[in-house]
Amino acid sequence: MPLTDPAAERRALGAEGERLAAQYLARRGYRVVARNARAEGVELDLIALRGGVCVFVEVKTRRGSAGGGPEEAVDWRKRQRLVRGAYAWLHAHRASHLRARFDVIAVALPAGGSPALRHWPAAFDASG
Repeated sequence: MPLTDPAAERRALGAEGERLAAQYLARRGYRVVARNARAEGVELDLIALRGGVCVFVEVKTRRGSAGGGPEEAVDWRKRQRLVRGAYAWLHAHRASHLRARFDVIAVALPAGGSPALRHWPAAFDASG
């Protein structure tokens, strides 16, 4: 029986959620310009453009419902880090003139079921 690596399983789960979220956004007219970007030591899951707005999307993926919805993992501290990373990314890419928005996409991947996505546009603002 092969041993499993929990960290590798978490990374694979996260990558699948991000892939589904990027497809979801593209179908709705967003242009994904970066995936897993790093700025100020912060990983930014997805960065997309739509209507002159730079949208920073935090993707949370879960297999089950234990512990609440995936979106509940985006706490105040996580939001503060995302805001810091987003503004550093905008500055580094000379895009500080763009308006920033912070969205959350929760992805549920139930065993044997279809994926379910929930999108919260403007889930939080720069104040966290």
